[in-house]
Amino acid sequence: MRIVLASASPSRKAILESAGITPLIHPADINESALIANLADTPAVDVVAALAHAKATAIASLYPDDCVIGADSMLLIDGQLQGKPHTFETTVERWKYQRGKAAQLITGHCILSPRGTKVATTTTDIHFAAVSDADIEAYARSEEPFGCAGAFTLEALGGWFIDRIEGDPSSVIGLSLPLIRHSLYEFGYNVHEFWNRVDYPTTSTTEK
Repeated sequence: MRIVLASASPSRKAILESAGITPLIHPADINESALIANLADTPAVDVVAALAHAKATAIASLYPDDCVIGADSMLLIDGQLQGKPHTFETTVERWKYQRGKAAQLITGHCILSPRGTKVATTTTDIHFAAVSDADIEAYARSEEPFGCAGAFTLEALGGWFIDRIEGDPSSVIGLSLPLIRHSLYEFGYNVHEFWNRVDYPTTSTTEK
């Protein structure tokens, strides 16, 4: 059985790879804007969960014997959900608004396996630094935050501008390893079954 990631996110891929799993990458093609618009009066966590579910189910039929993971992240700040900024101008505008504030990074997960389905979210408090205008513009020029929910990364240049987080750091980067672990256990799998093949000794040895 393989882990299939319904996302093109390099951060999500990197999380799994650093945790011993080389996922099969198959980005799902869904209309995120339309889905969000249809859920305009829905609680924020449910919107993000619905995005993750839509991504996973869009490709699940192609991998009936594998574990498919769909994920999506959005920033909830002052009651408003924000996704990826995509442009220099939007990145600068958002950072000038969110600097010095606290917000919640919500990451939705949908895990589909032959033994069951789990849809859940994690929420992590993000405390943004009081970043200077010059640093905001330099960060925007790097283009790093264009494809990131909340216009920031935790693990790269954006880490300079986050004072602290309260919650699961892997979830902020893109996938919650604890949530995925719990889900696999619920389905009756062990995490190590998905690791890249390593031949471990089955019995202890003593020095002779």
